[in-house]
This record gives sequence, structure tokens and C-alpha cells, in this order.
Amino acid sequence: MQKPLIAVLLASAFFSLNASAADLIQVYQQALANDATYASARAALSAGQERITQGRAGLLPVVGVSGNYTKNDNDFSPWNEGAPGVFGTGANLRTNEYTLSLQQPLFRWDRWQTYQQSKLQQAISEAQFAQAQQDLITRVASAYFEVLAAQDKLESTSAQKSAVTEQLASAKRNFEVGTQTITDTHEAQAAYDLVMAQEFAAINDLDNKRNALQAIIGSAPATLAPLKPGITLAPPQPATVDPWVSSAETQNYGVTVQELSVESAKRDISRNRAGHLPTLDLIATSTRRDIDGSTQSSGVTKNNAIGVTWSVPIFSGFGVTSRVRESIALEDKARNDLEATRRNAALQARQSFLGVNSGLAQVKALEAAEVSSQSALESNKLGYQVGVRINIDVLNAQRQLYQTRTDLSRARYDTILNGLRLKAAAGSLREADLVPVNNLLAK
Repeated sequence: MQKPLIAVLLASAFFSLNASAADLIQVYQQALANDATYASARAALSAGQERITQGRAGLLPVVGVSGNYTKNDNDFSPWNEGAPGVFGTGANLRTNEYTLSLQQPLFRWDRWQTYQQSKLQQAISEAQFAQAQQDLITRVASAYFEVLAAQDKLESTSAQKSAVTEQLASAKRNFEVGTQTITDTHEAQAAYDLVMAQEFAAINDLDNKRNALQAIIGSAPATLAPLKPGITLAPPQPATVDPWVSSAETQNYGVTVQELSVESAKRDISRNRAGHLPTLDLIATSTRRDIDGSTQSSGVTKNNAIGVTWSVPIFSGFGVTSRVRESIALEDKARNDLEATRRNAALQARQSFLGVNSGLAQVKALEAAEVSSQSALESNKLGYQVGVRINIDVLNAQRQLYQTRTDLSRARYDTILNGLRLKAAAGSLREADLVPVNNLLAK
């Protein structure tokens, strides 16, 4: 029952092996077109680019036309309606009036600050979009190498299962001919059962990693191009951590957003203080009134006027003062958020830098460990054949070799990802940085 099920799961995990492999650049292009998070950031950028137009509108003239049309029927009769020579009087008036008006702000300090804030808000949306672009690069690369790591784990587990199966068969044959004890068979059977459980887990993990990548690119991923064998990973340049930290503290897009937020908060204080300042507007109107009726006032009246209006606030129930205190507190909050973001960016840069360097050292050590583990396995197999090693020694050597290979591939992936995260923390990650990573893949 187990073997057919394993075959089905393996087939589902590698259903697209015959298709051409997709590399990192191709997967990233799919994400650009289909990732919902990136599409949301792009829409937010489009919305943010309208902020300056909206802020400037408060400084430009407002022109409008208004009017009214009225009908006035008036009938008057004296108290003594029967008196000779006296008749009722009345009026039937039609009035059509319209006014063309223009209002140009001359001094509106709150609107000027709103306009300056709109520039900052647009810059914030652009910085947030740039950060979303960096996040997409790291998310795609992370999901890509997570799939490769899961595939490596499954392949290693399957190879280990084949070796354990062979060792189990050998133990059973030797027990039947009396050259080994039942303990060797039980040890081999236990190792086989364990690797079967590990294979089920590896298959499930691969499906989960492929689903995570599918959530980014919008479709089931094709077979992914693996790393070339024996690749050499480059150390970060510059080779010291201080330049990376300095760049993270000044050029990280999260830091840029918070710096702009602090400037916007300063403008907000000034805008709220404008509630204490006078306002001055230029007003121009042109009015035409047409009157038609049986009165002496019938005719056309035109009036053109131009002037200024001003207003001086005296008391507003302490509302302006309260809003100023609120904006001052929010400006202090923005400053603290900036400091926290700057420290976090520096921390990310340090962690990623150390991750790259320790990853390079780990890769070198695991490459040596792989050679040693392979030699140890061959020696244990030879010792098992001549009787100086027991079955459990061979099983342990096999397990060590396959675990070393899995750890080596994971160390390479983590080192590459930490290199991308280091550039992202420093604010220098670009699409072009995927090219050297893509060149490490077997096409």
C-alpha cells in the first residue's frame, strides 16, 4: 500500500519535470504581472501622484456660475371694492438672474501648508512603491529558493530511502544465511520506516513551498532551474559592515518614508496654527438680472464688482489650540518612529551582512564535510563487507552524508538571500541585482 502511494506523491511533486525549467528572472517577471501585493502598491502610487494637484487646487482661483429664476404673481384689491372709480391692481413679474463669480485666495496660510504637505505625501507614496519593488524582489527570490530547498530535501530523502532499502535487503539476506543477527535487520527496518516518514513530510513541504510561490506569481510554478553544481558565491562589497549600516540609516526606503513623515508633521503644526491667522481673498462678480412684468422696474440690470474680503478669527472654543497640541504630539511620535525605523534598518543591515559572511564560511565547511562524509560512507560500506563495521554504522554514515548535502544546499540559498536582503536594507536593491543570481542557475 505504501509504495503506490509514494509513487503517486512523487509524480505529483515532479509533474512538470519534462517542461523547460523557469529561472529566477522569468519567475520575477511573472510576479511583476500577477502579484496582488505589488499591484496594490502600484495603485497606491497612482493615487499618491494626485496629491500635489489636489493640494495646489486650494491656492488657485475658484470660478463658478449661479443663478435663479422666479415668477412673482401679485394681485391687490382695495377694501371698498364697490366704490366707483376704484379698481384692483396687480403685477406679474418674471425675474431671471445669474452671477459669474471668481474667488482668488490671497493669504490662506493653512492652504499653503496643505500644498507643501501634498508634495511630501506624493514623495512618501513614491518611496513606499520603491520599497514594495524591493520587497517583491526578496519575496520572489525567497519563495524560489524555498522551493529549491524543498526539492533538494525530497531528492536527498528519496536517495537515502533507496540506500536504506538496499541496506535492509542486505541485512535480511545476511540474517537468512546466518552471517548477521536479527538486530541488524531491525535497525535497517527502523531506518527505513523513519526515512519513509521523512519522505512524506518532504513531499508535503514541497507542495506548501510551491503553493507559496504560486500565491506570488498567480499560477502554478513550472520546474525551477536549480543552482549549478560547484558554484562560488561572492562576498559582499564593500567587505566591511560600516558602509552598509551607514547606507541603511540614510538610504533605506523605510527610513526615507519616516523622514518625509516627520517633515509632513511639521507642516501639520503650521497648518493648524493658521487657525489663529487672518485670511484675505480677492472677489470678483458679474451679475445680470432680467425683469419682465407690468411694472416700471422691468428691464435688464447689470452689475460688475471686484474687491477683497478678509476675516480675523477671535475665538473658536479652544479648538485651534487643541489641534496644535495634537499635531505637536504627532510630530514627536513621527520623530520616534523615524529613530526606530533607522535603528531597525541598521540592525537588518548588520544581520544580513553577518548572514552572508557566516554563510560563506558555512558553505566552505559543508563542502569539506560532504567530501569527508562521502569517504566515511565508502569506508563504512567496505568495513561492513569485511565484517569490521556493523549495519548501524553504514546507516549512520548514509544519514550523515544526505543531511550534509541538504545543509549545504540550504546554506547556499540562505547566503544568496542574505546578500539580497543586505542590499534591500541599504536601499540599493534593484532588478539588475537578480541577474548575477540568475547566472548561478543551471539553464
